[in-house]
Amino acid sequence: MKSSKFRPLVVIACLAAVSVMAAGCSSNEDEAASSSTTTTEKPVAPLAGPPEPTKVATPAVEGPITTGSGQAVLGPPKFDLSTVGYTQEEFFISGDATSYTSAQPLSEDGKWSATPDTSAPYTSRIVVRRPANEADFDGTVVVEWLNVSGGLDADPDWTYTHTEIIRSGSAWVGVSAQRVGIYGGGSSLGASLALKNADPVRYEPLVHPGDDYSYDIFSQAGAAVWFDALKVLGGFEPTTVLAAGESQSAFRLTTYVNAIAPLADVYDGYLVHSRAAKGAPLATEPATPVPAPDPTLSRTDLKVPVLVFSSETDLVGAGLGYARARQPDTAFFAGWEVPGTAHADAYSLGIGDKDDGSGVADAELFAAMSTPPASVYFGIINCSSPINAGPHTYVVRSALAALRTWAITGQAPAAMPQLDLDTAQTNYVRNEFGIAEGGIRTPQVDVPIATLSGLGQEGQSFCGLFGTTVPFTAEQLAAQYPDHQSFVTAWNTSLDASVKAGAILQDDADQLRTVAANSAIGG
Repeated sequence: MKSSKFRPLVVIACLAAVSVMAAGCSSNEDEAASSSTTTTEKPVAPLAGPPEPTKVATPAVEGPITTGSGQAVLGPPKFDLSTVGYTQEEFFISGDATSYTSAQPLSEDGKWSATPDTSAPYTSRIVVRRPANEADFDGTVVVEWLNVSGGLDADPDWTYTHTEIIRSGSAWVGVSAQRVGIYGGGSSLGASLALKNADPVRYEPLVHPGDDYSYDIFSQAGAAVWFDALKVLGGFEPTTVLAAGESQSAFRLTTYVNAIAPLADVYDGYLVHSRAAKGAPLATEPATPVPAPDPTLSRTDLKVPVLVFSSETDLVGAGLGYARARQPDTAFFAGWEVPGTAHADAYSLGIGDKDDGSGVADAELFAAMSTPPASVYFGIINCSSPINAGPHTYVVRSALAALRTWAITGQAPAAMPQLDLDTAQTNYVRNEFGIAEGGIRTPQVDVPIATLSGLGQEGQSFCGLFGTTVPFTAEQLAAQYPDHQSFVTAWNTSLDASVKAGAILQDDADQLRTVAANSAIGG
């Protein structure tokens, strides 16, 4: 589907947008790796293509599911996909899932040798959003490990990247890989919207044996995309299947990449979005627990691309600390770090839910830098300070596009600069406006109208992950931009540089130029 215009559907569950979780943080003070470099290793092109069917079981697929309330339970709010030529369907997948173990403690370099352990029957679900017409399908499928931090399934990577998915004509598949999304547990915020609580009739058949089996369930979901496309994709043939996961799901994808991907070989690339210093446990059973080390690096011998995307919060935020796991770029690994961004923000916590691609949401996000919210979803969560309104969504859309191109052509994106950390590796070197130096630059931080940060937030629930926005005063704005044209010229010059660097896609840049031109900054 090439159009970017689509209208929002009714809110199913606003709590599901709270798709973030702070992992436990140790006192490990290992220094982060130095600035990124790209090796001269030449990858094989193309990298994408179907896996060997013998490497992973293909589950039984049932559906589309129409029982119970008649609609899939999955927040945050959805769009009326039919208005852009898209459709949504839900399927159950079932089979025997395998758990994994390791005879040796897992090493920091990520080059793990996992072995199958036990098996157990399961029935889970996938939600599929795809073009209605095959002519609009570009062959790419993004498979998202649904996030369960809020006590229910949520799809943060869909929220952050859906405009790019839809205008490219890609398909998206959300996987209920973990037990909490089905039965509830963990955070009480969304317990009523765990599948069996939200619609007991529709989801009565679901059975999940525990998160030690989640890795194989995620593999089998990918196999269903490849080998049962007649059902899952309406007969469309996939050519590239990418895995994605944000926050808690990124912790699990980190472990998946290191332990399971060499065995299953299902996915053509991985968007590991907002991970922490270490991965999730490979196994948690009391008799044979297999924890991930701190730090956990991503293995570099996988021969398919891994792109780790980090906000300011992710590198040094409490419970995250990805700075300890920084590593140089290679032919198959890239790290993107973006100043002025938070783990979750005004876009992912509301504005993005109603982004119809028309530019209205772009204008709202721009305005939020001047009038940022301190609460989200009608006061369900209230923070002590206005939350971050930074450029996160634009850069992660570009990251997804870069990963897709990388997987298809074998050509890695250009190396991106790292954020500048202080000597303690616990905060950032900041400019005179309090904005972090280094990293992937955008107009929001280089032609600022507010101080954007991924740190400094307090308040209830997950607020510590939402960052802050401090709008410039009228005096500050006047000193920086003596008239409107001076602001627009500076903004567009920075925007052109961001597009050239691969930080922002041209379609988004067009919207951002309009937003700046229509603003009152400098007026």
